[in-house]
Amino acid sequence: MDAIAEFHVVRNDEEQYSIWPADRPPPAGWHRTGVAGERERCLAYIDQVWTDLRPASLRRASEAAAAGGDE
Repeated sequence: MDAIAEFHVVRNDEEQYSIWPADRPPPAGWHRTGVAGERERCLAYIDQVWTDLRPASLRRASEAAAAGGDE
């Protein structure tokens, strides 16, 4: 399976999450969250915190529309 022993949880500006090998810098537009460890630990953290899979911009637009701010 994975030969990579440690990962970092990374998040982009749209508040989408992923894991990235700890020995590599995250790709452009992604930032480390401070959570690191084995693959399963990182994925469990993502499952816990990323409860709305919609990009942040879509969530904001939906909230504005629901509040009547889409005029």
